[in-house]
Amino acid sequence: MKAFIYCRVSTTKETQETSLERQEEELLKLAALHHFEVVEVICEKASGYDLDRPGMLNMLEMIKNKQANILLIQDETRLGRGNAKLVLLHVLFKQGIKIYTISQQGELQLSEADSMVLKIVGLVEEYQRKLHNIKIKRGMDRAIEKGYQPEKNIINRGDNAGRERKEVPLEEILRLRQKGLTFADIAATLRGFGYHVSKATVHRRYQEYMKEDTVKEEKNR
Repeated sequence: MKAFIYCRVSTTKETQETSLERQEEELLKLAALHHFEVVEVICEKASGYDLDRPGMLNMLEMIKNKQANILLIQDETRLGRGNAKLVLLHVLFKQGIKIYTISQQGELQLSEADSMVLKIVGLVEEYQRKLHNIKIKRGMDRAIEKGYQPEKNIINRGDNAGRERKEVPLEEILRLRQKGLTFADIAATLRGFGYHVSKATVHRRYQEYMKEDTVKEEKNR
């Protein structure tokens, strides 16, 4: 299995250099003990309360690209402190990363308090997704009640249903707006058919169209 090694000290004092070296040396031994292939060693000097850490951000990007699925750290405080630690733990666990520490000589075992907080965060995210889906359904239901027929108006569904489309369907925005839907409901309706658009995008495209239409009318006078 492939692994990252992450070492951190909180200050830039020269005395901390030996701490970074010691962390790296001990983590390499831990990797060898568990037969992990180390693909990257990241060492940085930054506060554990700060999320804006170049090394950490680079590692998260590599994790996103599936370059490894194991993270080796001295202990959980090297990952971060306070809310920053909880945020990073949540992100890493969502990506399926297993964390091993020197302090526990194996996979990280969270405290009861940290486990409870992460469970709450997971529940909140789940209900946010449910709420998002409810909003989409509400927008679609309102559009259909006003006579909107998606099977006739939305084109290019078939094999591409649900995929992201670069083009925003302006004609559908105008049609739904004429039926009295809000920009939020229009955006929710279009998202239900795979158009990844926000309320702001719908409003902006509508305003652009109205402005262009006004200019055309003035030219034709």
